[in-house]
Amino acid sequence: MTRVLVVEDDPQLVRALVINLQARQYDVDAAPDGATALRLAAARPPDVVLLDLGLPDMEGVEVVRALRLWTRVPVMVLSARQASEDKVAALDAGADDYVIKPFSMDELLARLRAAVRRTEDTPLAPESTRVETDVFTIDLLAKKVVREGRDVRLTPTEWHLLEILVTHPGRLVTQKYLLQEVWGISRGNKTNYLRVYMAQLRRKLETDPSHPRFLITEPGMGYRFEG
Repeated sequence: MTRVLVVEDDPQLVRALVINLQARQYDVDAAPDGATALRLAAARPPDVVLLDLGLPDMEGVEVVRALRLWTRVPVMVLSARQASEDKVAALDAGADDYVIKPFSMDELLARLRAAVRRTEDTPLAPESTRVETDVFTIDLLAKKVVREGRDVRLTPTEWHLLEILVTHPGRLVTQKYLLQEVWGISRGNKTNYLRVYMAQLRRKLETDPSHPRFLITEPGMGYRFEG
């Protein structure tokens, strides 16, 4: 049974999440603050964490950083904060997703399922865990990208996108598939997410981002990685 750790100090929201998750056969632990969350995570390692940013004893970003010292468990931030700097801080700290409150329970559960699926993917064969181009090298096991001898810092979302594309070399990966796998959504009106993050990846990896050699757009369909 998939275990979910809910870290939230609003009792009504905790109750709603627990009821909905348990109804779908998830095992649920709940923590009202960061310290309790970290103790629970160590004692009963979760498969995914739902985390509020505004906790009574510490910022949620601090909880993410503490978790990332020892685990790669997917962390989904649930927050009413909509400022881009809050989102960037959480993602850069190691969060895997950022959901704005109030949210649709159906969309949240879809994103949760996508996060769990990513962790359950079959490990790559050893010979396919390293991708090399003449500009950059990707180590899929270490989750590391090196360009011209320097580490390239990617956010968790940028990494997820890149990992999907490079593990399907030369193949078209559809917009719908990427939206479902990375954000847990498949609605076509969210393709702006993809455009923004692909532009960021190209700025970090391509020699000429406006004329990409590796991260190719298939207009109206999706994206393709050419090694």
